[in-house]
Amino acid sequence: MRRYLHIHLQNQTIDTEQLDGEALVKAGRYLIAKTLVDNNVATVDPLGPDNPLIFSAGPFAGTAFSNANRTSVGCKSPLTGGIKEANSGGTFAYGLGRLEIAGLTLHGQSKDWVVIHLHKDGAMTFDDATPYMGKGNVEVTAMFHERYGKHIAVGLCGPVGEYLGLLAGITFTDSDGRPSRLAARGGVGAVMGSKKVKAIVIGLHRMPQLHDRPKHVTDMRTYAQKLQADPVVSGFYQPTGTMGMADYTNYVGGIPVNNFTSGQQTTADGGPFTMGGTYISELNNSRGGKQTHACMPGCIIQCSNVYVDANGKEMTSPVEYETLALLGTNCGLTNPDHLAEMNQYCNDLGIDTIETGAMIAVLMDAGLAQFGDVAFMEQVFTELRQGSDKGRLWAGGTARVGQHYGIERVPVIKGQAISAYDPRVIEVTGISMMTTAQGADHTTGNVARMQSFDKELPELMAASLASQIACAAVDSVGLCLFGRSVTNPNIDFLAQAVNDTIGTNLEPNFFQQIGRETLRLEVAFNRAAGFTEADDELPAFFYQEPLAPTQRTARFHAADVHEIYEHMDEVGTEGVPDQYGRVS
Repeated sequence: MRRYLHIHLQNQTIDTEQLDGEALVKAGRYLIAKTLVDNNVATVDPLGPDNPLIFSAGPFAGTAFSNANRTSVGCKSPLTGGIKEANSGGTFAYGLGRLEIAGLTLHGQSKDWVVIHLHKDGAMTFDDATPYMGKGNVEVTAMFHERYGKHIAVGLCGPVGEYLGLLAGITFTDSDGRPSRLAARGGVGAVMGSKKVKAIVIGLHRMPQLHDRPKHVTDMRTYAQKLQADPVVSGFYQPTGTMGMADYTNYVGGIPVNNFTSGQQTTADGGPFTMGGTYISELNNSRGGKQTHACMPGCIIQCSNVYVDANGKEMTSPVEYETLALLGTNCGLTNPDHLAEMNQYCNDLGIDTIETGAMIAVLMDAGLAQFGDVAFMEQVFTELRQGSDKGRLWAGGTARVGQHYGIERVPVIKGQAISAYDPRVIEVTGISMMTTAQGADHTTGNVARMQSFDKELPELMAASLASQIACAAVDSVGLCLFGRSVTNPNIDFLAQAVNDTIGTNLEPNFFQQIGRETLRLEVAFNRAAGFTEADDELPAFFYQEPLAPTQRTARFHAADVHEIYEHMDEVGTEGVPDQYGRVS
């Protein structure tokens, strides 16, 4: 049994709902979609009081089960106007689980700025947020540690979210207490700002009650052993992390460079690709940085990192692939130290590195600066921090900035910046980004390494669907998708581990069911919000401008892929044995 909290901000009251059984598993992305659809949120003002802001943890939250303490945040997106679930690692879900809280929803809007404090004894207080307003996330987190102690987890609205900038995500503290993990996409931080909630501070408590603790501990150890033995985990995520994807996408010509005008960053002298994971990890290790780091308690995958400068001083954490590409190569950067500097600005402001990088590259393409102009990028962050007229314009995101400056090369779908996979080359991920109700979000169905040029659309759509089903399921149970090389083929083990933890009687096919239902709910929400086939179209330049070095243009239009979800029951679930991954 765990509590779910409905926090009514206008009068500072709380309604508590008791959850058990499958209700604790139908969490995260599923819970968000079901709640928003059932409450007819599709037509509300996303920055008004009727847009609920949902925080949800999965069934393993509060335990040390590897990569199982992710937090899902959801609402109607003020960036896209559609549904949004943004999830993150860190300690927030872990903290909720330790208080035996399954999640919470912020309803309405507070009159004054508050910090919501969930005490470890179960009490809740609304504290005055005045001392923290306008300050960067690093300073505010230090102040929280001074006031509330070191043993806390924090969910934080940064200074850009305070003035409702749509670049804003919600920042969570990592396993070392630094504010570095973001539920970044879709403007969820602006929704938190609209509610005048500066932060949610959780006092870390003890291990939650479990259905069968000895079996849970055995399952936890078995899973850890499977992860440690997995070559994807030990050979890719642990030594290099997500930044290793850059070496692949740059090689195949699918990484965004200079506002998506090229798919490969090269040097005049033929030197190494300095923005690749191999180069950066070797550089960071040579300086004494941490290239293997857990963002959440108990995680065996440890794909995070702590990047340091030439003197061994921490610059930022973590440098990830999407940041490396959108805020790095896409803006013309070639020096990892410059990338780390920009990444830390985003951490401190609490903003999405994907949306921010895409927006800055559009500014460069509009003639405000040359690609690679570090001083200009620093000035952009200064304006964003100050909330100046320019800063507020730029904080509106890539689509709005492109429209303001009259630029045609604006890489967005449904108003959200495209992730770091150019759809002219990384075609299956492109289909996922075109069709998902979430906007151009690669995490909904990333199949980056599939060789697609010799394949026809039905096969590519099937691959996208299978991945989308699997990702929706993972996002609904609080797991990090980077464990999928182990969890998906061992879905029967995962079902039993959930049963041992919370006392359910799940069958292994539960996960594909929740994945499919989540996708259907999201599509229903966006249709109610007014989205049509036209919203699945890529920007025109993807069809008109061949991408160097492959010279490829986008092959598929909205009309080709819009009905993808009508075929959902015809495919299996990525990586899951057919007996558990298909509709029977």
